[in-house]
Amino acid sequence: MSFLLLLGVVFVFYLLTKNYKTSDYQHIRRNVKQQLRGDLREHEAGLLVSLMAKVAKADGKVCELEAELLSLTFSDIANTFEESQSVRESLKAIYNQEKESFENTLEIAKKYLHLTKKEYNKRLKVLEYLLNLAFIDQEFSQTEFMITEDIANALEIKKEDFERFIALFKQFYANKASVKKMTLAQAYTLLGVSGQDSFDVVKKAYRALVREYHPDILMGQGKEQSIIDQATKKLQEINEAYELIKKETIK
Repeated sequence: MSFLLLLGVVFVFYLLTKNYKTSDYQHIRRNVKQQLRGDLREHEAGLLVSLMAKVAKADGKVCELEAELLSLTFSDIANTFEESQSVRESLKAIYNQEKESFENTLEIAKKYLHLTKKEYNKRLKVLEYLLNLAFIDQEFSQTEFMITEDIANALEIKKEDFERFIALFKQFYANKASVKKMTLAQAYTLLGVSGQDSFDVVKKAYRALVREYHPDILMGQGKEQSIIDQATKKLQEINEAYELIKKETIK
């Protein structure tokens, strides 16, 4: 099982033809850089970011690891386009706008369903990623439950799959809470820094490790599930170490 997963999307290159359909250019592709055609909000990339915005702001706050995960996701998606920097800025703009309201959540989810109607496993991966955003601060509020449940229903996710994911996340964090807390010395060692290093150095090391062990990046590289699971556990330890050092350094 995997937790900090991102988008289990399958990417293929696009072909220019005389009689192409608009929908042919609405999917994220990764084998080659694609040129954005049409409205980014109607593209798979924009729809995904819109759904992220709904879940990320459901509890009214965004923790640092959640913000880092979102930032990496924006970059990862934008890098599939030729005009990656401008697309990234547009994705951020979509996120900032969509986080302000939940009214169109079902409409967005149904649009994503339309694009992935025959790709249930892809939608499962998206749901896992969204649940990760909800759980990443180690709290799962009633509002977060309601938003993710609505999205799951609109994406035609089976009830048993939705409940299974929630149970796995709850068990994961329950197990984590029962484990003996990390010491400050262990935290420095885990991040590869020392107590003499500035917090800027610590933060830089932390971000590099997040990128190295980020499950969505490994997933995009085609890594085996066992490797992704190990990376998920490692990333949780990295986050715990960073938060511990941050707490001791910034007072």
